[in-house]
Amino acid sequence: MTREALYVYGLVADPPAGAEPPGEGIDGAPLRLVRAGDCGLAALVHEAPAHPYQGPDDDVRRWIRAHDDAVEAMRREVGGVLPMTFNVLVAPGPDGDAASRLRSWLRQNRDDLHARLDRLRGRAEYRVEIVLESAAVPAGDDSVREIEERMRDSPPGMRRLLGKQLEAKRRAAAESLADELHADARRRLGAVAEDLADRRAATRRPEETEVLSLALLVHDDDVEDVGLILSELQESHPAVRVRFLGPWPPYSFTGDELETPDAAPAAPSQ
Repeated sequence: MTREALYVYGLVADPPAGAEPPGEGIDGAPLRLVRAGDCGLAALVHEAPAHPYQGPDDDVRRWIRAHDDAVEAMRREVGGVLPMTFNVLVAPGPDGDAASRLRSWLRQNRDDLHARLDRLRGRAEYRVEIVLESAAVPAGDDSVREIEERMRDSPPGMRRLLGKQLEAKRRAAAESLADELHADARRRLGAVAEDLADRRAATRRPEETEVLSLALLVHDDDVEDVGLILSELQESHPAVRVRFLGPWPPYSFTGDELETPDAAPAAPSQ
């Protein structure tokens, strides 16, 4: 019995006979499919020591990118994938080697796994962030022009005070506009995406006001429609800035957490 563990990237349904995973895994590891042919499921894996990947932050980020790339390449190859989070390992045990234990788990959970995969087939995750450049939002208030005029002829100390007042008015105007845009943007994106989930914005500069930050589950045929909606939102106001990222494996839409055999603790950066 081999004592090697299996690092699991994701699951696929009914892969064609003879299909091989495209690309490489973490640190160039060769990928393969562990098939449970009698239930129409397979796992994308590489052989690994039976301990999680741990190290400096830069290494962890590099490993996670490689994990994502392997899962996304497999999604493109077969049309759908149920991605696993970073650092899921299946180790050998008294009931069999790692591959046998993984096949047994696939068989035991076949109905649930097929249902999850059916929902994700032909779909990917995209991330949308919409913000406002606060300074570009008209305050709609005569007092703003008065403050700007006073600042031109005021001494430095007074200019700093007036500048803070001006910044507060612009921030309030941006927050008001963001509230208006949020509902409209969410409604329009929700009409095209098959599901959506709120996310914390990856980056936001101090001069920006957040409108929304979402993960979208989008069918491959509908990606262009999402782009059109975002273009229209971008053009609706000069202060609007849009970030549209993806495709990614649909990590945000895999359903309830799966209890896999010997799952190692996952790093939080997925």
